[in-house]
Amino acid sequence: MDHLGYYAGKSVLITGGLGFIGSNLARRLADLDARVTLVDSLIPDYGGNLFNIAGYEDRLQLNIADVRDPYSMRALVKGHDVLFNLAGQVSHLDSMTDPFTDLEINTRSQLSILEACRYENPDIKVVYAGTRQQYGKPRYLPLDEDHLQAPTDVNGVNKLAGEWYHIVYHAAYGLRTASLRLTNTYGPRQLIRHNRQGFIGWFVRLAVEGKEIQLYGDGQQLRDLVYVDDVVDAFLRAGACEQANGQVYNVGGQAPISLLALAQLLIEVAGRGSLTLVPWPEARKKIDIGDVYSSSARIQSELGWQPATGLREGLASTVAYYARFLDRYL
Repeated sequence: MDHLGYYAGKSVLITGGLGFIGSNLARRLADLDARVTLVDSLIPDYGGNLFNIAGYEDRLQLNIADVRDPYSMRALVKGHDVLFNLAGQVSHLDSMTDPFTDLEINTRSQLSILEACRYENPDIKVVYAGTRQQYGKPRYLPLDEDHLQAPTDVNGVNKLAGEWYHIVYHAAYGLRTASLRLTNTYGPRQLIRHNRQGFIGWFVRLAVEGKEIQLYGDGQQLRDLVYVDDVVDAFLRAGACEQANGQVYNVGGQAPISLLALAQLLIEVAGRGSLTLVPWPEARKKIDIGDVYSSSARIQSELGWQPATGLREGLASTVAYYARFLDRYL
């Protein structure tokens, strides 16, 4: 089907809409002539940023609300055709120091959102942002959707539960739900104020500022990365395609790369910055999972998605964006 044409005139709600992926998705949907409403709590440190919708303010409707408020969500889900459910606490480290906040946002709130849909808008399509972190330490690579899920941190446990609420509500109540298990996403509008929401945004900031990137151990850990425009396309396909209902899909990168090679490429693209190897900090070593990268064979086969943006191209676009707007993200 024409998954882009599908959105013309559609009413779309995005939770976490001022965040990294949410804002890029919102801008794309506005360009596709969808009627877009954003929900964001603008909690400091979580990534919501009003500058992320700069130039689109008149084309988007914004509600400052917290997904933990069930009364707000019951009102907000009414009348929409599609809900992209991206609100979440995504820091693995924060989930270990403050597990109850992670539980509230990533588990209880997801149940609240689904209950709101069940009672107030049972025909809505819901696409949830899951995470590769749900798998934990790989038993084989690349990870596919049938791999055992055994998270190594509180965030992974709660994201797993949030995803499965969506799948259960499809099976039990017929809600049209789907989940995308995202790998390391990067690109413009990502939080770079601190390093607790993944390594790639922090690496980009250090390179743009001409500072030193520190890698733990020998830097040979393999990761896959996906440019945010490609992730947006995966969400658009899942939201438009009925075949995705009740399904989970990995959204993985083109090919794995070592963190050392990635940092070297980033420094080359940025034309500044430096690199050093340092011993593992104890807190991070406990939750490190070694090499990890995902297979996207299922979403490619069923929804026709595959990553289109090469790593060098994506890093160049990302570096150029932050070189221009760095002050808006610090």
